[in-house]
Amino acid sequence: MADTLRRPGQQTLPRRLSRCAIPLALAFVTACGGADEGQGRPGAQSAGDSVFPRLGNGGYRVEHYGLTLDYRPEDNLLEGKAVITARATQDLSAFSLDLKGLRVREARVAGRTAHTSRKGTKLTVRPRQPVAREAEFTTEISYRGTPQTVHDVDGATEGWVETEHGAVGLGEPEGSMAWFPGNHHPSDKAAYDITVTVPKGYTAVANGELRQQETKGGKTTFVWHNGEPMASYVASVAVGEFRITRGRAGRLPLYIASAPGEEAAAERMNKVLPRVLDWETGLFGPYPFSSAGVVIDRNEEVHYALETQTKPYFQEPPDDKLVVHEMAHQWFGNSVTLRDWRDMWLNEGFAQYAEWMWEEKEGGRTVRQTFDDYYDGKDPESKGPAGEDIWSYPPATPDAEQISGRPVYGRSAMMLQRLRETVGDSVFFDVLRTWVREHRFGNVEAQQFFALCEAKSGKGLGEFFRTWLYMAGKPPRS
Repeated sequence: MADTLRRPGQQTLPRRLSRCAIPLALAFVTACGGADEGQGRPGAQSAGDSVFPRLGNGGYRVEHYGLTLDYRPEDNLLEGKAVITARATQDLSAFSLDLKGLRVREARVAGRTAHTSRKGTKLTVRPRQPVAREAEFTTEISYRGTPQTVHDVDGATEGWVETEHGAVGLGEPEGSMAWFPGNHHPSDKAAYDITVTVPKGYTAVANGELRQQETKGGKTTFVWHNGEPMASYVASVAVGEFRITRGRAGRLPLYIASAPGEEAAAERMNKVLPRVLDWETGLFGPYPFSSAGVVIDRNEEVHYALETQTKPYFQEPPDDKLVVHEMAHQWFGNSVTLRDWRDMWLNEGFAQYAEWMWEEKEGGRTVRQTFDDYYDGKDPESKGPAGEDIWSYPPATPDAEQISGRPVYGRSAMMLQRLRETVGDSVFFDVLRTWVREHRFGNVEAQQFFALCEAKSGKGLGEFFRTWLYMAGKPPRS
């Protein structure tokens, strides 16, 4: 992730991304309206996700987002322009974008004014002329308004969230649509350039590298470039009275933004981050992005950390294990990204297991001891509120309310430990490095991981994965 609404290492309750039940059949309802019109047809209004079928759109693939934002913290007003470069995957008479709230002022396709209509969180754009299949086209959406905070049924918060000294945009799983229009499903990744103008004295932090900073007329503009593919749920903008600390992890530039009063945490992070990145690089292979860093905020509305790409967001100073968790996501989740939200365990199991390995490295419990504590219910992180624990449901078949619950994190990490014991250390770590190398910047499904494990180990592992990931109840300990 977002990691849970209890992020590992914290005492808050576990995040369960509660959503109203959505019939699975809706995942396959893709018509944007109308049939073939002779000059193309509307793109789908769904990416077909099995957990969040209303997310995403079809008929095109986004290649680049150019976001230009002007934000006024004093009245929480956002004015934006999104320039979306995409390639049509069919002849398009119309297509849709995900956008929650915010008033659309103008839409253009290929430089010409386009008609728009809205229903719920779908913004339908109808260009003057159909877009041909395989054609690259540019859509410009100008918008304005008060960006919305998105509240889950259980009180979890995402979207655009005001803080003590500014605001932050957080996206997992669907909050990004609260501050920019786009194809908000992780299966459609793109490069980003994000330009943010804020009042002088504020800093705007986004993904990637800071290319330019200029103050003029009482305002400061920050230009950020993220050249590697990124899913929209890990795109982020944080605005505040941040102090900036710069450092390096080998050749990798570090950018650390800390809220007022958190200077000591920033200095400590400047020492911890290089250690964590060096260790994780040794385990997983080269760090996938051009820069790294963190945002350390002071945010009482958000009770979790989020693995926003290149700079994880922490709502308060984190402990080392939480840093390990969120940085592991840069490999598992951000570079190698799930294609369907049902495979959330592919993100969270690896990040949780990285925490366990770090604890062993630092002289704490061995990974096997942590496994045993989880199995026996002795570790507090194996349990949750209302009786939920890591055995409450299978981690590979969650619904929207279960997507970030204990089984997706803890039981998936336990599976990885059992896999390691089954195939041996050499094969296990070869699998991890091969996985992130072969799928770098791509999207994946669980079956691809299963096939890789079997190919590398020479073992039939179907029953093993079925037992640990798909079966209800408590598997045998070993």
